[in-house]
Amino acid sequence: MPGYSVCVVGATGAVGQEILKVLALREFPLNKLRLCATARSAGKKVAFGGEELTVEETREWSFEGMDIALFAGGAASTEYAEAARKAGAVVIDNSSAFRLNPDVPLVVPEVNPEDVRWHKGIIANPNCSTIIMVVPLKPLHDAAGIRRVVVSTYQAVSGAGSAAVQELVAQTRAVLDGQTYPPRVFAYQIAFNLIPHIDVFQDLDYTKEEWKLVRETRKILHEPDMRVTATTVRVPVFRSHSESINVETERFVSAQEVRELLSRAPGVVVVDNPEQKLYPMPLDVTEKDEVFVGRIRQDPTLENGINMFVAADQLRKGAATNAVQIAELLVDYGLL
Repeated sequence: MPGYSVCVVGATGAVGQEILKVLALREFPLNKLRLCATARSAGKKVAFGGEELTVEETREWSFEGMDIALFAGGAASTEYAEAARKAGAVVIDNSSAFRLNPDVPLVVPEVNPEDVRWHKGIIANPNCSTIIMVVPLKPLHDAAGIRRVVVSTYQAVSGAGSAAVQELVAQTRAVLDGQTYPPRVFAYQIAFNLIPHIDVFQDLDYTKEEWKLVRETRKILHEPDMRVTATTVRVPVFRSHSESINVETERFVSAQEVRELLSRAPGVVVVDNPEQKLYPMPLDVTEKDEVFVGRIRQDPTLENGINMFVAADQLRKGAATNAVQIAELLVDYGLL
C-alpha cells in the first residue's frame, strides 16, 4: 500500500495531539507527515514514530505536495482550508466552519461513509456531541425509523480547552481549602456545579451547541425534517462526554431488540447490565474510540419509546479518531 503525505494543522493543541496519537495507533499509511501550528508554536519538537518532528508555522504554501490536510479546529480552518484545497490536498476539518455548507459532506464513517465520495476538496468533521449521538442512532433509525430525539448532554470541561481543565483543577482545590477561585473560562463556578449553557445563546434561547446537535444530525442522517431537541450541560468531569437520549421510533422495538441491534453496530460497545451495575461512564471510556451505550430501556410514556445513556471520549471519537477514519475512507475508496 502506498504512503500518503499528511499535514496536521494545529498539531500542538489537544485535538492535534490526539490526531497524531490516532494516526500512529491505527497505523495510517504515511509517506510524509508535516506538522503546522501558529507562529507561537513554530519550532516546537513533537515526537512521532520514534523521531522528533519540528512544528512549522502554518502558511498558504504549507500544503504543497500534501494529499490530506487534517485541521484540528479553530481559526486556521477559515484562514487556510481553501489554500489547502487549491494545493490539491483533501481537507478534513474539525471546526464548525463548513459543517452546514450544502457543498461539504459532514461525515461519521459508521453512519454515512458514502458521503465522502461527493466531496469537493473539503470534508467536515461533525461536532463531538453529534458524533457521539448519531453512531448509536443510525442502526436504530435503519431498523425502526426515528420520529423524534430528545437529548441532554453532560460535557466534560476539556471540550472547552486546556484552560478550562486548569480552571476545574484550581477551582476544586480552592473550594476544598475554603477559598474562592473566580471563574474565568466559564460563566460560573464549574467545580461541584453544573452549567446548563455551552456556547452562545441563539434562536428560541437554545445555545449554538444545542443547534449543532439538531442541524448536524439531520444532515448526517439525510433527514432534514427529523425532530431533534437538545439541552447541553457542562459538568465537572475532565474528559469524555455523556448523553441521555430519548428516542421515539416509527415502529415498536423492544429494549432487547435495541441491545441486539447496537451489539452488532460498528463503533458501538453495549455496556448494559443493571443487576451488575454496568453502564457507560466517562472514566471507563476515556482514550477509547468507540461509543459506549447502556441503560437501554422502554419509555413507558410513549408507544414506541426507548431511553439510552451513552458515553464516549470527545477528543478521540468525537474529534481525532473520526477525522482519521475519514482519511481512511479516502484511501479505501481510492479518492486520493
